[in-house]
Amino acid sequence: MDDIVKQALAKWPNVPHCYGWLGLDARGNWYLRDDRTQAAGAFPAAKGSRLEHEKLIDFIQRNYEHDEQGQWFFQNGPQRVYVELEAAPWVWRVGEDFSVRSHAGEPVEPSACLVDEQGRLYLVAPPGLGLVHTQDVGYAAEAIEQGRWVPESVRAEELPARFGHVMSPAAGRPVQAAH
Repeated sequence: MDDIVKQALAKWPNVPHCYGWLGLDARGNWYLRDDRTQAAGAFPAAKGSRLEHEKLIDFIQRNYEHDEQGQWFFQNGPQRVYVELEAAPWVWRVGEDFSVRSHAGEPVEPSACLVDEQGRLYLVAPPGLGLVHTQDVGYAAEAIEQGRWVPESVRAEELPARFGHVMSPAAGRPVQAAH
Protein backbone atom coordinates (compact mmCIF):
# COMPACT_ATOMS: atom_id res chain seq x y z
CA MET A 1 0.00 0.00 0.00
CA ASP A 2 1.31 3.45 -0.92
CA ASP A 3 2.49 5.67 1.97
CA ILE A 4 0.12 8.44 0.89
CA VAL A 5 -2.79 6.00 1.25
CA LYS A 6 -1.64 4.98 4.74
CA GLN A 7 -1.43 8.65 5.74
CA ALA A 8 -4.95 9.33 4.44
CA LEU A 9 -6.29 6.32 6.38
CA ALA A 10 -4.75 7.66 9.58
CA LYS A 11 -6.09 11.18 8.98
CA TRP A 12 -9.66 10.12 7.96
CA PRO A 13 -10.36 6.69 9.48
CA ASN A 14 -14.17 6.67 9.13
CA VAL A 15 -14.81 7.38 5.44
CA PRO A 16 -17.68 5.19 4.15
CA HIS A 17 -16.86 2.35 1.76
CA CYS A 18 -17.87 2.57 -1.88
CA TYR A 19 -19.59 -0.31 -3.72
CA GLY A 20 -20.31 -0.94 -7.39
CA TRP A 21 -18.10 1.81 -8.82
CA LEU A 22 -15.13 -0.27 -10.00
CA GLY A 23 -14.96 -3.51 -11.97
CA LEU A 24 -12.19 -5.89 -13.07
CA ASP A 25 -12.97 -7.85 -16.22
CA ALA A 26 -11.73 -11.25 -17.39
CA ARG A 27 -8.88 -9.63 -19.34
CA GLY A 28 -7.50 -7.61 -16.41
CA ASN A 29 -9.06 -4.30 -17.49
CA TRP A 30 -10.46 -1.87 -14.94
CA TYR A 31 -13.86 -0.21 -15.45
CA LEU A 32 -15.32 2.85 -13.78
CA ARG A 33 -19.06 2.35 -13.23
CA ASP A 34 -21.04 5.56 -12.72
CA ASP A 35 -24.65 5.79 -11.46
CA ARG A 36 -26.11 5.28 -14.95
CA THR A 37 -23.98 2.18 -15.57
CA GLN A 38 -24.90 0.67 -12.22
CA ALA A 39 -28.60 1.34 -12.88
CA ALA A 40 -28.24 -0.43 -16.25
CA GLY A 41 -27.27 -3.70 -14.58
CA ALA A 42 -24.68 -5.76 -12.79
CA PHE A 43 -21.06 -6.10 -13.83
CA PRO A 44 -19.96 -7.33 -16.36
CA ALA A 45 -23.22 -6.98 -18.35
CA ALA A 46 -23.00 -3.23 -17.69
CA LYS A 47 -19.25 -2.58 -17.63
CA GLY A 48 -18.95 1.20 -17.70
CA SER A 49 -15.93 3.16 -18.91
CA ARG A 50 -12.65 1.34 -19.35
CA LEU A 51 -9.83 3.04 -17.49
CA GLU A 52 -6.97 3.96 -19.82
CA HIS A 53 -4.84 6.28 -17.66
CA GLU A 54 -1.68 4.26 -16.97
CA LYS A 55 -0.70 6.01 -13.72
CA LEU A 56 -4.23 5.63 -12.30
CA ILE A 57 -4.26 1.92 -13.22
CA ASP A 58 -0.85 1.45 -11.57
CA PHE A 59 -2.12 3.24 -8.43
CA ILE A 60 -5.20 1.02 -8.27
CA GLN A 61 -3.13 -2.13 -8.73
CA ARG A 62 -0.59 -1.16 -6.05
CA ASN A 63 -3.43 -0.62 -3.58
CA TYR A 64 -5.56 -3.65 -4.53
CA GLU A 65 -6.27 -5.95 -1.60
CA HIS A 66 -9.01 -8.00 0.03
CA ASP A 67 -10.78 -7.82 3.35
CA GLU A 68 -11.51 -10.62 5.83
CA GLN A 69 -14.75 -11.51 3.98
CA GLY A 70 -12.89 -12.06 0.69
CA GLN A 71 -14.13 -8.84 -0.90
CA TRP A 72 -11.47 -7.27 -3.13
CA PHE A 73 -11.06 -3.52 -3.01
CA PHE A 74 -8.89 -0.62 -4.07
CA GLN A 75 -7.83 1.51 -1.11
CA ASN A 76 -8.33 5.02 -2.50
CA GLY A 77 -6.90 7.21 0.20
CA PRO A 78 -9.18 6.76 3.21
CA GLN A 79 -11.93 5.05 1.18
CA ARG A 80 -12.26 1.40 0.19
CA VAL A 81 -13.66 1.07 -3.31
CA TYR A 82 -14.91 -2.50 -3.57
CA VAL A 83 -14.35 -4.25 -6.89
CA GLU A 84 -16.89 -6.15 -8.97
CA LEU A 85 -15.18 -9.21 -10.49
CA GLU A 86 -16.06 -10.76 -13.83
CA ALA A 87 -14.15 -14.02 -13.36
CA ALA A 88 -11.68 -13.98 -10.45
CA PRO A 89 -9.64 -11.54 -8.34
CA TRP A 90 -6.63 -11.97 -10.62
CA VAL A 91 -5.95 -12.29 -14.33
CA TRP A 92 -2.75 -14.15 -15.12
CA ARG A 93 -0.48 -13.47 -18.08
CA VAL A 94 1.54 -16.50 -19.17
CA GLY A 95 4.83 -15.99 -20.98
CA GLU A 96 6.47 -18.05 -23.71
CA ASP A 97 8.71 -19.51 -21.00
CA PHE A 98 5.61 -20.40 -18.91
CA SER A 99 6.35 -17.66 -16.39
CA VAL A 100 3.22 -16.18 -14.87
CA ARG A 101 2.49 -12.56 -13.96
CA SER A 102 -0.59 -10.95 -12.51
CA HIS A 103 -2.59 -8.29 -14.38
CA ALA A 104 -0.65 -5.90 -12.11
CA GLY A 105 2.66 -7.24 -13.47
CA GLU A 106 3.77 -9.13 -10.35
CA PRO A 107 5.44 -12.53 -10.92
CA VAL A 108 3.70 -15.49 -9.27
CA GLU A 109 4.31 -19.21 -8.96
CA PRO A 110 1.17 -21.27 -9.67
CA SER A 111 0.41 -24.17 -7.34
CA ALA A 112 -2.65 -25.57 -9.13
CA CYS A 113 -4.40 -25.47 -12.49
CA LEU A 114 -8.18 -25.61 -12.90
CA VAL A 115 -10.53 -25.77 -15.87
CA ASP A 116 -14.24 -25.00 -15.59
CA GLU A 117 -17.25 -26.32 -17.50
CA GLN A 118 -16.84 -23.57 -20.13
CA GLY A 119 -13.19 -24.43 -20.73
CA ARG A 120 -11.85 -21.37 -18.89
CA LEU A 121 -8.43 -21.97 -17.40
CA TYR A 122 -7.53 -20.77 -13.89
CA LEU A 123 -4.30 -20.89 -11.92
CA VAL A 124 -3.98 -20.80 -8.15
CA ALA A 125 -1.03 -18.78 -6.81
CA PRO A 126 -0.13 -17.19 -3.44
CA PRO A 127 -2.19 -14.01 -4.07
CA GLY A 128 -5.27 -16.10 -4.90
CA LEU A 129 -7.24 -17.48 -7.82
CA GLY A 130 -6.82 -16.02 -11.27
CA LEU A 131 -8.09 -16.59 -14.77
CA VAL A 132 -5.53 -17.13 -17.54
CA HIS A 133 -5.80 -14.25 -20.03
CA THR A 134 -7.42 -15.37 -23.29
CA GLN A 135 -4.36 -14.32 -25.31
CA ASP A 136 -2.17 -16.64 -23.25
CA VAL A 137 -4.23 -19.83 -23.32
CA GLY A 138 -1.93 -21.22 -26.04
CA TYR A 139 1.12 -20.98 -23.77
CA ALA A 140 -0.87 -22.45 -20.89
CA ALA A 141 -2.01 -25.35 -23.11
CA GLU A 142 1.62 -25.99 -23.98
CA ALA A 143 2.54 -26.06 -20.27
CA ILE A 144 -0.25 -28.57 -19.69
CA GLU A 145 0.89 -30.74 -22.60
CA GLN A 146 4.41 -30.76 -21.15
CA GLY A 147 3.03 -31.84 -17.76
CA ARG A 148 4.05 -28.63 -15.96
CA TRP A 149 0.42 -28.05 -14.91
CA VAL A 150 -2.22 -30.73 -14.44
CA PRO A 151 -5.73 -29.32 -14.76
CA GLU A 152 -8.45 -30.24 -12.29
CA SER A 153 -12.08 -29.96 -13.44
CA VAL A 154 -14.17 -27.48 -11.45
CA ARG A 155 -17.51 -25.73 -11.65
CA ALA A 156 -17.12 -21.94 -11.97
CA GLU A 157 -19.95 -21.29 -9.50
CA GLU A 158 -18.00 -23.17 -6.78
CA LEU A 159 -14.77 -21.17 -7.13
CA PRO A 160 -15.69 -18.17 -4.92
CA ALA A 161 -16.57 -20.39 -1.94
CA ARG A 162 -13.56 -22.63 -2.50
CA PHE A 163 -11.07 -19.77 -2.78
CA GLY A 164 -12.77 -17.30 -0.45
CA HIS A 165 -13.50 -14.38 -2.76
CA VAL A 166 -16.67 -12.40 -3.37
CA MET A 167 -17.58 -11.74 -6.99
CA SER A 168 -19.90 -8.80 -6.26
CA PRO A 169 -19.53 -6.93 -2.99
CA ALA A 170 -22.26 -4.60 -4.29
CA ALA A 171 -24.84 -7.38 -4.78
CA GLY A 172 -27.94 -6.56 -2.79
CA ARG A 173 -26.73 -3.05 -1.90
CA PRO A 174 -28.50 0.08 -3.14
CA VAL A 175 -26.70 2.21 -5.73
CA GLN A 176 -24.78 4.92 -3.90
CA ALA A 177 -23.02 8.09 -4.88
CA ALA A 178 -19.22 8.20 -4.73
CA HIS A 179 -17.69 10.21 -1.93
